[in-house]
Amino acid sequence: MPELWIPISEIPAEGRDFSFTDQALWREGWEEFSIAVKPGKDLVAEVSILPQAEDGALIRGTLKGSVTLSCDRCIVEYELNIDESFDTFEQLPDGEYDEEPRVRTESGELQLNIGAILWEEFALNLPVKPLCSEGCGGICSTCGTDLNKGKCDCEQDKGDERLAVFRNLKIK
Repeated sequence: MPELWIPISEIPAEGRDFSFTDQALWREGWEEFSIAVKPGKDLVAEVSILPQAEDGALIRGTLKGSVTLSCDRCIVEYELNIDESFDTFEQLPDGEYDEEPRVRTESGELQLNIGAILWEEFALNLPVKPLCSEGCGGICSTCGTDLNKGKCDCEQDKGDERLAVFRNLKIK
């Protein structure tokens, strides 16, 4: 996960705005997690960090841009636009913590891993099953024809004849 530590203790009580435009932040994550995306419009994160008490920060921001993905059904590349707002509160973990914390104390200075937060917001916007459109027909498993462009001449499997009685069954 990309790391980008910001010292919270240097941020004034009224907060500070940041803009993250470095595309290397995103490419690091794509490579580390082997995510098959290509850059589209530059991803830009606008973030406001407001220190809270002595052990955390309130983070508000937006993430905008786009990436190119391959459709899971027809393998055509399409552009996924990202335009997301987020609010999160991060604080020092209590006791033992299994994962890498997003807030830590380093040399007596409170730090926030904004890279991990931005990466999580990006990852949450990726679809579980990327589809170029809701009605994507995919490709024929026999001949490989793109069913979005037309039907193929392959004979369709009608299934097991013993279960034919269930084909028109409607559940109310």
